[in-house]
Amino acid sequence: MNISVIAAIAYGILALVGGLIGYAQAKSKISLIAGVMSGILLIAGGILLAQGQTLGLVLSNVVTIVLLVAFGMRLSKTRRFMPAGLMLLLGIPVLGVLASEWIALS
Repeated sequence: MNISVIAAIAYGILALVGGLIGYAQAKSKISLIAGVMSGILLIAGGILLAQGQTLGLVLSNVVTIVLLVAFGMRLSKTRRFMPAGLMLLLGIPVLGVLASEWIALS
């Protein structure tokens, strides 16, 4: 298992847990749906990547980019570090790892 697989799955778990926490604390259904869906997609992408399927890398990259944009917009709007700043801070190196895997494949 390489670092790209670990990064995608770990970020997926964080997104999933974050969505659950967002729902538990603020009763935010949007946080629940977005967190669970993006978490599942990232974990699935990591599993596909571990199996050597390029689709896993594409899926993980797309979901990570979407999350970075969403959390960047949320951070600029709320100016609160939690949760948007943390997910943005952790998502940037994940994207870097995934992008380096993409470069290595080409």
